[in-house]
Amino acid sequence: MRKMGLDILESILGRSEDHPKRGLKLVMGLGNPGQKYVRTRHNAGFWCVDRLAEESGITFSDRRRHAAIGEGMIAETPVALAKPRTFVNESGKAATFLLTRYRASPSDLLVIYDEMDLPPGFLRVRARGGSGGHKGMKSIIEAVGTQEIARVRIGIGRPSMARDDIQHVLGTMSPDERLKADEAVERAAEAVVSILTEGIDMAMERFN
Repeated sequence: MRKMGLDILESILGRSEDHPKRGLKLVMGLGNPGQKYVRTRHNAGFWCVDRLAEESGITFSDRRRHAAIGEGMIAETPVALAKPRTFVNESGKAATFLLTRYRASPSDLLVIYDEMDLPPGFLRVRARGGSGGHKGMKSIIEAVGTQEIARVRIGIGRPSMARDDIQHVLGTMSPDERLKADEAVERAAEAVVSILTEGIDMAMERFN
């Protein structure tokens, strides 16, 4: 029954005969699509995959319904960088699409996203875990059916007393905050390379 369901899903999303690559890793940064959200805190995951793409000469040339994808090599590892075209709280749709398209497993997926429990400038690498209240990660865990998903979290800090969480994540950073965030994004990109080349355990030792 599950096999039949996957076959139907593949027929809808597009089969992937031409795409499976040995050792390919899926690196998905979370954020909201559209120009109005480009500089908002919730798009920290997008900032990171954009940096990875720029440094690796990868372009997001494959624009599908659920994600914009760029394929290439990072540190001699084949990767598909992805930015969901859904809003953050529906990121599970993009994750399911990518896993189906590339016939990959959750162990091949690395997710990068913003984290309010970390101050700007900080990041954390984790091999697994719950969503921690992040709606995008919650959507992915529910869609994929496991918490065994590697992730890199980029700190955006907690809102002030005058703002709620939604206003905070959809707001823009002060110049000082953005400077710290840019430094964290750079380190997050380095952490992704470390995960690809050295493994998640070594990356956690180096960057946590």
